[in-house]
Amino acid sequence: MSSFIFELFWIIFILSMFIPFFRAYSQRTARETLIRQLEVKRKSRVITLIHRQESMSFFGLTFGRYITIEDSEEILRAIKLTPPDMPIDLILHTPGGLVLAAEQIARALVKHKGKVTVFVPHYAMSGGTMIALAADEIVMDPNAVLGPLDPQLGGYPAPSILSVLEKKDINEIDDQTLILADIAKKAMNQVMDFVTCLLKEKVGEEKAKQLAETLCSGKWTHDYPLTVDVLRQMGINVSENMPQEVYELMNLYRQTEQRRPSVQYIPVPYRGGEKGSSQQSRKNS
Repeated sequence: MSSFIFELFWIIFILSMFIPFFRAYSQRTARETLIRQLEVKRKSRVITLIHRQESMSFFGLTFGRYITIEDSEEILRAIKLTPPDMPIDLILHTPGGLVLAAEQIARALVKHKGKVTVFVPHYAMSGGTMIALAADEIVMDPNAVLGPLDPQLGGYPAPSILSVLEKKDINEIDDQTLILADIAKKAMNQVMDFVTCLLKEKVGEEKAKQLAETLCSGKWTHDYPLTVDVLRQMGINVSENMPQEVYELMNLYRQTEQRRPSVQYIPVPYRGGEKGSSQQSRKNS
């Protein structure tokens, strides 16, 4: 009996090691199938840049993710594999990341001759917003948001660092802060110039400069949500014609469940008349 329990323990242990790999393979296959369906439907190259906390290895560890140089390398590689006149659809879900990586992706999208559409089902903040502005068309869910583009240095917004120079005598500011302020000024100018270049072909140079100033100057906190309505008021054209396949694809990038789930619901679509029908049944009874 003890021998059977020992063998059963090892079987369970080995299976627990391999099950995550099988699950990951199944999930990857499902994602690729859905991506291909969307490509056929839209006659485009579909690329995803989706950052979620996903379970890693059989220990179930989770890691926060953001735009990295590796991301830009992969997207540039995908663009090179795409015929110049073929449309590109980029599904974007990210909190942001390295400015260098985001700029590389944005430049590559601008240079692509075919139409570039960026889909934002939930949010694309900071560097994600920069990438979205490079597209010929931005498609957002009605509740999705973009974010401001003020550079962050050492965890502080560049405009806030520069404000120290305005509020204190230079002799009262330490050398480290002065150096940081110099870098902050350069970073702001660089990002504003780049955003202006992204937008001037779409809205004209003067309007592009105004938008760059609004997005980069620290008018809002870095996590301020720029909704569809706010973006339209700013003069940025945004569509809400989100394909259903994009939502289905996002369902395959679900956050890992840690302990008890904080959000729960019955995961099926309800038709508009069901609520009324149930109310009518209660009235009749």
